[in-house]
This record gives sequence, C-alpha cells and structure tokens, in this order.
Amino acid sequence: YQKGPKAEVNFLAVMLKRLTITGSTLRIRSVEFKGEIAAALKEHIWPEIEKGAIRPVVHATFPLEKADDAHRLMESSAHIGKIVLTTAKAGETQS
Repeated sequence: YQKGPKAEVNFLAVMLKRLTITGSTLRIRSVEFKGEIAAALKEHIWPEIEKGAIRPVVHATFPLEKADDAHRLMESSAHIGKIVLTTAKAGETQS
C-alpha cells in the first residue's frame, strides 16, 4: 500500500472473487485540479444521477437482521451488483 507504482497481485484470487481493481493518481494532483474534477462531476454527472439516468445496480436488499444471509450471498459470488442492508426508520420495525 502506497509503496510506489509496482505491486504483486494474485490474479487468480481476483478473478475467482470477481473483484474490481481501480486506482487513482489524484493524490499528486493540485487542489485546483481536484476542484475542477469536482465541479465537472457536479455539472455533468450529478444531474444524470438526479434524473435517474445513472443508478447503482442492486442485486438484492436485506434487512439488517438478515446480514448473515447477505454475507453468504456476497461470499458465493452469485450476485451482480450491490447487496444492500436496510435499517428500520425510527419507530418502525423491519419485517
């Protein structure tokens, strides 16, 4: 972690778990550059999210009490998309 541009990775484990590897080099960028990116996201991307044109892919939703089931699903790699845990609002109970 943060030891430079080279790393050893067991890609078999990555592929078996269907992981995604992402990276960013923004750490070395100026505050101004990062601000420009944030402004562009606010101008171009957030409106699309607000319109519903960009949405997360949700595979399944579980009440918090079923977190063990959600975790088993995650470990099985049988999902495509997010696994969401929900909580009850104040004064409500989850079924």
